[in-house]
Amino acid sequence: MAQNNMHNLTTLIKRLEAATLRLEDIASSTIELPPAIPALTATIATPSGPSSAASPTPQPTLSAPAPPALKQAPEEPLPESVEEFDVFINQSVDKYVKASNKLGGLVAEQASKVLEGFKQQRRFLLISTKAKKPDITGSEMVVYQELLKPINEALMAVGSIKESNRGSLVFSHLSAVSEGIMVLAWVTVDNKPFKHVEESLGSAQFFGNRVLKEHKDKDPEHIDWVQAFYQVFRDLAEYVKQYYPNGILWNAKGQPASEVAKTLTSAPAAAAPPPPPPPAAGGAPPPPPPPGPPPVLKIKEEAPSSKPEGMGAVFSELNKGEGVTKGLRKVDRSEMTHKNPALRAGSTVSDHDSSTRGKSPAPGKKPKPESMRVKKPPKKELDGNKWTIENFDKHHEPIEIEAEMSHSILISRCNQTTIIVKGKANAITLENTQRLSLVIDSLVSTVDVVKSSNFALQVMGTLPTILLDQLDGAQIYLSKESTSTRIFSSKSAGINVNVLSGPDEDFKEIPLPGQICSYYDEEKGEMVNEIVDHAG
Repeated sequence: MAQNNMHNLTTLIKRLEAATLRLEDIASSTIELPPAIPALTATIATPSGPSSAASPTPQPTLSAPAPPALKQAPEEPLPESVEEFDVFINQSVDKYVKASNKLGGLVAEQASKVLEGFKQQRRFLLISTKAKKPDITGSEMVVYQELLKPINEALMAVGSIKESNRGSLVFSHLSAVSEGIMVLAWVTVDNKPFKHVEESLGSAQFFGNRVLKEHKDKDPEHIDWVQAFYQVFRDLAEYVKQYYPNGILWNAKGQPASEVAKTLTSAPAAAAPPPPPPPAAGGAPPPPPPPGPPPVLKIKEEAPSSKPEGMGAVFSELNKGEGVTKGLRKVDRSEMTHKNPALRAGSTVSDHDSSTRGKSPAPGKKPKPESMRVKKPPKKELDGNKWTIENFDKHHEPIEIEAEMSHSILISRCNQTTIIVKGKANAITLENTQRLSLVIDSLVSTVDVVKSSNFALQVMGTLPTILLDQLDGAQIYLSKESTSTRIFSSKSAGINVNVLSGPDEDFKEIPLPGQICSYYDEEKGEMVNEIVDHAG
């Protein structure tokens, strides 16, 4: 027994010597040992006689020294402009997002894309405080586009939600956000970018005011949503006026923008938490627990039906041949209506089966034609930033309005009337008009024409876009400044565009295509659409 105790003590001494050598190696390399280690300062008594064998020395517990804490580099303080932009996101944008989440559905989904756009814009502003301005006209144009790419992706995602849900009940909400999301482009404007923010608010108000009108005194959540969305533009305009009155201020002494963008991208990886400490030197870590039993998938097996159902039952009955009529009862002469006029007059046919058979839906009511509708009085008024012109019929004098950049104009149910818009307005929408003539100076965004016929438009200044939907006949006259106008047409026919050309600057009439030929190209693996030209 004493010999075994001596063997255990010798083994313990060897283990302590090995641990001491290991700690000395660590101390001589990089890490300083703590001032006192109990395992090294403890004295080990050697056995002097048989009495010591009876009471063996207790075995001390060894533990590996804790690794020193990694020293993290102090974070650089954020510039004041970036801190204020964080406040703007956490207050104004967050309030709009919460209001959108209350409405839910597509509105909430679109709001999440708007929030992502502002977060990417915050990253762009942070890069501009540390980097030199890229040479947009030279080789660094690609770098500048890469910096703006995340913002542009969020912008396109917002517009895509609107375009793919045109039949939605909240289409006006989606359109208001889609029109206003161009506010993210203020970072690309060098001269007074806050004006771009204000113009974007005017674009959003066209559909936003429609939401206010539809839900007035009905649903306060929609009203709060519109006001929260408008407040984002107002707070952003104040922020841009204070910190970027003349555009983005880059750091002239900073690094190239591409390098700064890489450091911001790799920053989260550098800040990853340290690995867990190694296990104690006393032994290996405990094994992981065994996996639980696999889930039991219970599948309810249904016995196959012996009788066919649906169309199978019909064909099985027909396949019986003459036996299909075995279950029919022979009708007595007294029950035959064609031989008993009294039965036809009394309508003795039982209504027993009518309760089990569902009634066919009644045909929907067709809308009344315009000629049979009650005519409402003409209306021309300015409500806030929205002009409304409607119910003018065969008005002899032209209707003139003085518009401003924040004004949106709605023209509805006006026939054989001429309307002149002076000044630069935001957007114009026309619906359900006949033989209407419209003359405009300039617009910020679009002229949208829906369900109209024999429409005429003359542009004296500039116009970015014309949208034509369900139009039957139109004449469009473009000035020299508006020859680059983009025209989108759908379900429309008989549209002619007149442009100035030649030395005498006479109008040249160009018809828009109304017939398209489509076929499948096996080599390309896609549909090919070609405009049909009629020669002769």
